[in-house]
Amino acid sequence: MNFLTLLLRRLVGIVAVMAGVSVITFAISHLVPADPVAAALGDHATDAQIAAFRAEYGLDKPVVDQYFIYVNGLLRGDLGKSIRTRRPVAADLRDFFPATLELSLAALLVSVLVGIPAGAWSAIARNRLPDHFVRVFSLTGGSLPIFWLGLILIGFFYGRLGWLPGGGRIDRVIEPPLSITGLYVLDSLLTSNIPALQSSLQHLILPAFTLGYFSTAVIARMMRSSMLEVMRQDYMLTARAKGLRLNAAVIKHGLRNALIPTLTIIGVTFGSLLSGAVLTETIFSWPGLGRYATASAISLDFPAVMGVTLLAAVIYPVANLLVDLGYHWLDPRIQHG
Repeated sequence: MNFLTLLLRRLVGIVAVMAGVSVITFAISHLVPADPVAAALGDHATDAQIAAFRAEYGLDKPVVDQYFIYVNGLLRGDLGKSIRTRRPVAADLRDFFPATLELSLAALLVSVLVGIPAGAWSAIARNRLPDHFVRVFSLTGGSLPIFWLGLILIGFFYGRLGWLPGGGRIDRVIEPPLSITGLYVLDSLLTSNIPALQSSLQHLILPAFTLGYFSTAVIARMMRSSMLEVMRQDYMLTARAKGLRLNAAVIKHGLRNALIPTLTIIGVTFGSLLSGAVLTETIFSWPGLGRYATASAISLDFPAVMGVTLLAAVIYPVANLLVDLGYHWLDPRIQHG
């Protein structure tokens, strides 16, 4: 299958996923035994105010009509209007998503830079001290709750040592960089804003490590397992028999093949990081999509919740597409079904 056919199939898949998710989220929002009007206006709203509110958000129409109005808006890029912020949901997502994307990319970078070398090192030193250390590290990463780890890091590095800030994206006394991409670190680099760059990097360290620790453990375990499997292959044994040292054989012949199954985990991890940063963003007061979704759910802001859900539904197929591209780069012989 060529790349164009693969891309077309993935795009069709994304459309199908969005259609299914739109039906499910819309149905759930109307099955939940809660009244968004009461949540938005309070108990003392007049009948006129309630009627005006329902008319503004189309809640006075039959459910089927509401769904088709919603789908018609989706086709035009309109995700509806937030009940809580009274702004278009698409505008809210544009404001909050870059913060989550920046945090997720930083967490993924930590996971990849630490997890892949740690897993390979563990496989090479099987049943020796480095292997035991990596396995304990991975076991701990898969066991520690994110909220506990985040609070411990804040208490130690911010509360006790004062080395790193405890929350937010940038110091309040520093003006955020000119918004180009919405990613503070990248925008600071593009605009040569050194104070904003330093501050945004400092604020990114603790939440990125907290969010990425679990993913690091998963990637390290997968890399170790894949590398052990690769090291038993005939071509690796032949390379060793010809006198090539183990480390050189792993780097030259084994690493590329061991990365293929690990890449799948990285793709799934990236999708989960983007859609699952709620606790980390709450702990570190990170103004991202997770906090926006939590506040919207608490206030029964169904248009915002559905918008966040649709965005998360798009993220996973896109991550799978990137994984397929990575497969093709690592081994062009792989055929995509």
